[in-house]
Amino acid sequence: MSKKILKTPIKAEDLADIKAGDIIYLSGNIVTCRDVAHRRVVEEGRELPLDINGGAILHAGPIIRKLGEDSYEIVSVGPTTSMRMEKFEYEFIKKTGVRLIVGKGGMGDETMRGCAEFKALHCVFPAGCAVIAATQVEEIQSADWMELGMPETLWNCKVKEFGPLIVSIDTHGNNLFEQNKVDFNKKKDKALSEITKQVGFIK
Repeated sequence: MSKKILKTPIKAEDLADIKAGDIIYLSGNIVTCRDVAHRRVVEEGRELPLDINGGAILHAGPIIRKLGEDSYEIVSVGPTTSMRMEKFEYEFIKKTGVRLIVGKGGMGDETMRGCAEFKALHCVFPAGCAVIAATQVEEIQSADWMELGMPETLWNCKVKEFGPLIVSIDTHGNNLFEQNKVDFNKKKDKALSEITKQVGFIK
């Protein structure tokens, strides 16, 4: 199976054959974008200071080192729990046209609806790999809303084969985390029965 690499700007048709559970990579640009930026766009009706239509965002608050005047590098970029953005994500996708959302853990019904309606993906970057993720950032090309502080600044990063990214929500409304819950619950009773036999001596 060939390595699937998305390149920004991403078109809807680029995502049509990608399914929840697939592993993909990203080359081009990805912008760190967390709670406050989502709140500004959705609740305050503000425009992002950069165009992410067809682009990618990363739910992350990176650690940044300043190299010089308007020059920075990422030291570490661990993904933030995506569910924190759940209440904003449908409207955020609708308003910005973002195609790829990357974070940690699953998301819910509103994000599923947004991904299906506006043709976007939510993906998971493996947790605990923040330093590795930083090595995949070739350059920070711009920084906006710096008044929000380092974690909430929109760091526009040029990346090459950023990943692996595990697709958790696809454009067809499939949700890997929700499906896994169903599958795991089917196996739960049998697993508990076997474990109980082995540890029954513990009081």
